[in-house]
Amino acid sequence: MPEICRFLGIVIAIYYRDHEPGHFHATYGGYEITVGIADGSVRGEFPRRAQALVMEWYQLHKAELEQNWELARERKPLKRIAPLE
Repeated sequence: MPEICRFLGIVIAIYYRDHEPGHFHATYGGYEITVGIADGSVRGEFPRRAQALVMEWYQLHKAELEQNWELARERKPLKRIAPLE
């Protein structure tokens, strides 16, 4: 899994062969969501507090996520993104 960040038990990843539109995956325990990079749309199930943390992190790192999505499209190594503190 191309992990780009991990914080508070949440793992964030962008997959190289994933479909458009640009999005990232967040997993927490047995839960998983996908979050649209352009609009923050969420699909899937996640505990409310964990999802709020993911969305806070997303707002702080949207530009870096967009860059990583482009790197994934080009099959280039992804850059790590700082965790939420």
